Amino acid sequence: MSGDASPQPLGGLPVAAIATPVGVGALAIVRMSGEGVLSIADRVFQAAHEPETPLSASPGYTARFGRLHDGGEMIDEVVVLVFRTPNSFTAEDMVEITCHGGPVVTGRVLQLLLDNGCRLAEPGEFTRRAFLNGRIDLLQAEAIGEMIHARSESAYRTAVTQLEGGLSKKLDTLRERLLESCALLELELDFSEEDLEFQSRDELVSRLGTLQDEVARLIDSYRQGRLLREGVATAIIGRPNAGKSTLLNALLGEERAIVSHMPGTTRDYIEECFIHEKTMFRLTDTAGLREAVEEIEHEGIRRSYEKIARADLILYLMDIGEEDYEAEITTVRNIAAEYPATKLLVVANKTDRSASAGERMRNIGEETGRPVLGISALHGEGLDALKREMNAMTEGLDKLHDASVLVTSLRHYEALRNARDALQNARELIDAQSETELIAFELRSALDYVGEITGKVVNEEVLNTIFERFCIGK
Repeated sequence: MSGDASPQPLGGLPVAAIATPVGVGALAIVRMSGEGVLSIADRVFQAAHEPETPLSASPGYTARFGRLHDGGEMIDEVVVLVFRTPNSFTAEDMVEITCHGGPVVTGRVLQLLLDNGCRLAEPGEFTRRAFLNGRIDLLQAEAIGEMIHARSESAYRTAVTQLEGGLSKKLDTLRERLLESCALLELELDFSEEDLEFQSRDELVSRLGTLQDEVARLIDSYRQGRLLREGVATAIIGRPNAGKSTLLNALLGEERAIVSHMPGTTRDYIEECFIHEKTMFRLTDTAGLREAVEEIEHEGIRRSYEKIARADLILYLMDIGEEDYEAEITTVRNIAAEYPATKLLVVANKTDRSASAGERMRNIGEETGRPVLGISALHGEGLDALKREMNAMTEGLDKLHDASVLVTSLRHYEALRNARDALQNARELIDAQSETELIAFELRSALDYVGEITGKVVNEEVLNTIFERFCIGK
């Protein structure tokens, strides 16, 4: 389904919803979409200056000032915007009412529309209608949700780029090439008795190789896309009582994690985000690394290692006042060896309690080959330097480069991996000189997987999962 498709009436009652957050404010917007909304607006709206053309006779992009009324009772003074199909967000007739803010006012306006023939919109229904009417594709619909929920500048810019359709165009081109190869194979099946070959197998293998390379590039872009969307995954690790929870609270500027002098207090990880100089860090406070003394703590430590494995940045927190820090040097080396692609920073905590902190930090740096930064998480000393170092170590990870080929969604990533596997299966079948029908089946599968991303192939369960995460009114 493309953005140029003609809108298809969805049938049923038009929908209405409050499009702005419910609460006290100067203004709010209540919107409705669907067949008959202009007639509903005519019944409840009275222009401030008579005589006026009815709203139902107004051209699109018309703004009118007047009053909403329920019989003889005035509800509010409003500005009404008229949008006509297909030139609206949903590609249907739409009316947006700007009224005064406040839950009582917006509630009365919404109820007035419901009493006059609308039904309450479901979560994401306006965007879903835009997709079903061909106004946007599924990838762009998801981008709208990501833009609304963006928590960093990078995430916002990525969503805007997706909304502009760069990735959609890339996938459409990929799908067209797949479709062409599928069509040629289908022709061979239609003329199987004549034993015709409309595309040589060498040429088909070459085309599939090019398609595989393009799919692989998109798959490889997912790591950066995830960083842009979710932030830099930062695992705070170390022994019990190193001050991990205190550091988390200090970076967040709030008491998010429970701090105790008793070892093993953190049994499960705690995850929160903070932004420094437009970079979002997704911090995880993990259970202390040691030999577990009970089953619950053992599970917490296992989860800590899971977070370490998925981290983009590891902060190994060390109590610099402890006498036995040689064992921790070994631990740092082991982690660095096991996760060589992950950024690792050693953070020497409690420097205010150790007269020999500087000498110990130099020794740790020499022994591990890793940068070491001293802080006092409890007193906030060195935190600004720590944030700057975190930014420097992750510079470029969350920066937008070639956004037109950037994959940010796990759903898209999994669909592309499935398409890659189908393409590989097709090549292996060609090498084995298998039947044309089997090769065509794998190419059709790859075609469907790519089509699922933009909505060319519609899965109702996928649609429900996507749009139920939207707020009502969007």
